[in-house]
This record gives sequence, C-alpha cells and structure tokens, in this order.
Amino acid sequence: MTTRVLLLYYSRNGHVAEMARVIARGVHEVEGCEAVVRTVPPVSPDSEASLPAVPDSGPPYCTLEDLEHCHGLILGSPSRFGNMAAPLKHFLDTSGNLWFSGALSGKPAGVFVSAASMHGGHESTQLAMMIPLLHHGMLIVGVPPETPALRETRSGGTPYGPSHVDQGQPQLDEQEKAICIAFGRRVAEIACRLR
Repeated sequence: MTTRVLLLYYSRNGHVAEMARVIARGVHEVEGCEAVVRTVPPVSPDSEASLPAVPDSGPPYCTLEDLEHCHGLILGSPSRFGNMAAPLKHFLDTSGNLWFSGALSGKPAGVFVSAASMHGGHESTQLAMMIPLLHHGMLIVGVPPETPALRETRSGGTPYGPSHVDQGQPQLDEQEKAICIAFGRRVAEIACRLR
C-alpha cells in the first residue's frame, strides 16, 4: 500500500507552490511514498462570494477527507506578519471534527514558508503553523540537522522547516532546493516507518 504524504499549501505569488513541487521530489525519493499536492482557495471579505470546487489551474483544493486519509502532512504558507496566511488558517479552522475523532493523532507533520526578506518572519510563521498540528496530536518533523545546505545557506532554510527568501527572486537557490528535498524525504521516511 502506498504511503500518502499530503502537501497542503497556500501560495499567492508562486513561491510556496514552487517549494511544494521541490518538497514533493523528496517525498517521491522514498520507495512506496506518494506526494498528494493540494491547495486552499483564497478567502474574501465578501461573504456572498463563492469559488468553484476546482481551481482553473494547479492542484485541486484540499478537502477534509484528503487531510483525514493522509499518512503524513506538510503545510506551506507565505509569511503574513509572522503568521500563516489567512486561507490556510481558515481551512485548518474547519478541521475540528478531525481533532475530535483523533484522525491525525500520531502522524508526522512539518511546515515550510516563504517570506520577502531574511527577517520576514520565517521561524515565527513556522512555529505558528505548528500549533494546530500539535493540537491534532501530530508529530512535528523538522529538517534533518545533518543536511549540509542547512549550514551553508545564505538565504532560506531553518531547522524548523524549509524557507525561501523572496527578495524579488521567485526561483529557489540550490541550498533552498536541497533543504526542501531533504525535508520531503525525511517526512516521507517517518510516515512509512510509523505506518
């Protein structure tokens, strides 16, 4: 049976989406693991607005069933004033029934983020994203400390999870990519072992 690692993210300008694609490469390096890539719709102050169930392009919108049936979870978001973006938070706020049933308890989870500057809230956003995962009883996974790029990076990458420093460059640099791949591989390996 395939071990499914859900990569759930929100991306406004494409940086977080690119990180998700690279992290998925790391997940796919683990035999028997599959990266299931999903996103969430934007939120609107217009309470009458509704969006189609399937986005025009990119991965489909996540459902609570996707979340319930994953064997591991990786969340990604741009940093918004040191916190996750509202669309991702809004989706997680709907997962109360999964919390009540313990559906995610004991599963590995990790986080990744993109910010516009070196001091744009990478680590505070990652820590904030971990809080709902801890409430669900998930096991937090970070970047393997032996990853060489983690010590070499001059842009993104933290022990808490991959990060990207935008600074007008949508492409990840080589260290950021290496950190993303190592992280995806680590979450997938732990999901397989726990399963």
